Amino acid sequence: MSADRRQFLRSAAAAAASAAAFPLFATAKDAPAVAGPTAKSAAETAVKALYDSFTDKQKADVCFAWDHKDKDRGLLRAFVSNNWQITKHTLNSEFFTKEQRGIVGDIFKGLVNPEWHKRFIKQLEQDNGGKAFGTAQSIALFGEPGGEKFEFVMTGRHQTIRADGNTEKHVAFGGPIFYGHAGKNFTEEKDHPDNVFWPQALAANKVYTLLDDKQKKAARVKKSPAEAAVGFKGDKAKDQPGLLISELTGDVRKEIQKVLEVLIEPFRTEDRDECVAMLKAQGGLDKCKLSFFEDEDVGFDDVWDNWRIEGPSFVWYFRGCPHVHVWVNVADDASVKLNARG
Repeated sequence: MSADRRQFLRSAAAAAASAAAFPLFATAKDAPAVAGPTAKSAAETAVKALYDSFTDKQKADVCFAWDHKDKDRGLLRAFVSNNWQITKHTLNSEFFTKEQRGIVGDIFKGLVNPEWHKRFIKQLEQDNGGKAFGTAQSIALFGEPGGEKFEFVMTGRHQTIRADGNTEKHVAFGGPIFYGHAGKNFTEEKDHPDNVFWPQALAANKVYTLLDDKQKKAARVKKSPAEAAVGFKGDKAKDQPGLLISELTGDVRKEIQKVLEVLIEPFRTEDRDECVAMLKAQGGLDKCKLSFFEDEDVGFDDVWDNWRIEGPSFVWYFRGCPHVHVWVNVADDASVKLNARG
């Protein structure tokens, strides 16, 4: 085992210790004053090892300047979509060595809650015709790991994830991310069998069942926004349709907090902490609205497939029709611009 791989394992152990010391699902009031990944986090340590292993030819194909702009996608490191390849070489191609593929696997594991590793692998394999992890994933690096600014991006069908060591200090998850799953079928049945992310929707739907009639009416919105419409509205977010979460009390308030906990659960401790800290910086859930969309519903069975939590610089947009697509954009500053396409 290389020294870099051993360092990754030590960093992963440290992250696990941090998770034990800090509540797994922190509330805004519990969030640390300073939160987020660093260059020494497990995933970022592995990113540095990967970069150092590249040949000049590999760097020419998958490494870019920090502010590299693609002629079609704009600022490439900031782009997000539901199904795309950031570079032409897939992870399991001969372009990468066996050890490099292993390091990318370490990065992936470093970005994910260990309890979710198997579920993410299941999602990725099912969404790519049963093919192994790496068959349909591509990567890119921006800037230079170990330097002032760098970011690693992995993309594929139903996936955009990032590691940046908190280079982008005003955004959570390194920038906008995407996750999704088509369980047994592209067009899923109303209860979304075998979908690893559907429990998130069930948590949100439990909140809806606890609302009174006036609150339910406020929470229901006729038309779903466009998929990639997850840009920040700042103070104007309060003027959007939906139910102000600040109006919730008692058990309903506890349940919406549980929704937030379920939403951030799949990700590593540092990203969960940072996400909650940034939500707190903009006023917490009380500054957000909860919306359930009446169109594009699978089965029209009183279970809402499309729903959204939105605050000044917080958007978590869950779409369950025809299968699950989830768009996430979180920052502590609403001036951060979105670069996304559905």
